[in-house]
Amino acid sequence: MHAIVIANGHVGNADARWAQTWPHDLVICADGGARHALALGLAPEVVIGDLDSLDSDLRSRLGRKGCQFLVHPARKDETDLELALRYAIYRRVDEILILGALDGRIDQTLANVLLLTLPDLEGIKVQIVAGDQEMFLIRDQVSIEGQVGDTISLLPIVGDVTGVTTEGLEYPLQRGTLKFGSTLGVSNVLTAPVARVQVERGLLLCIHISNMENRE
Repeated sequence: MHAIVIANGHVGNADARWAQTWPHDLVICADGGARHALALGLAPEVVIGDLDSLDSDLRSRLGRKGCQFLVHPARKDETDLELALRYAIYRRVDEILILGALDGRIDQTLANVLLLTLPDLEGIKVQIVAGDQEMFLIRDQVSIEGQVGDTISLLPIVGDVTGVTTEGLEYPLQRGTLKFGSTLGVSNVLTAPVARVQVERGLLLCIHISNMENRE
């Protein structure tokens, strides 16, 4: 099962292509993410959170469409996006596309990105997308599809990452080490339509930025 999870951060016009082309069985919204879903032409099945970002008219409109509301108190231990992801886990989804996770608030943005490291998400393909950028976690090995010239950044996210081997990138590594806090893995470049990254130990955050000029 594939799910789209929509948070209440920034969603731009460029995100519409993800909403329109990514196959999905389930749309889950974190509170005000429901507004973004409707703007993107998506029908939320579930809205979860404290619902402080939904006015009564919108809530009534969603209710008439059969949307389910899972209401949590404002004083809670999880953000609305974490609650939405945990609901997706409960529904036993195989893949999750997250929209609206990035925003002007640095704390919220960092917290949303770090949600990718939740142990319960291991085994589920999860990616955060924003326009021409997508990010996902590499726990062991992965293939990255794109166009030659796309930017690929590999960032250690929980301590040092060792045994990093890459293929199809301009600056290759062979069982190398990316140290936590180092910028060594920033702004690599795809040299083939498919690159491969393998790690022996640690977690890498991969950020893939599409070079739109290559797609004209």
